[in-house]
Amino acid sequence: MGVELVPIGFNNIVAMNRVLAILNPDSQPVRRMIQEGRKSERVIDATLGRRTKAVLLLDSGHLVLAALQPQTIAGRFDQHRGLEHA
Repeated sequence: MGVELVPIGFNNIVAMNRVLAILNPDSQPVRRMIQEGRKSERVIDATLGRRTKAVLLLDSGHLVLAALQPQTIAGRFDQHRGLEHA
């Protein structure tokens, strides 16, 4: 089976099988993760300068910042799998 790619907004795409979690960036622990990730160059900013609304945690330890809501991204993952998001 090949790599399944899912759009996360603004012509940015992520490999679905690499995503461990889709997080809300508003909690303090996630903000700390982003700060630490920036220091160790593990943050990939896919927001195009817009407000970060979701953080994707990858199996490599990288964090992908997205400007879409976590529910929107989760819905796209489910659509790609052929499921209906509740």
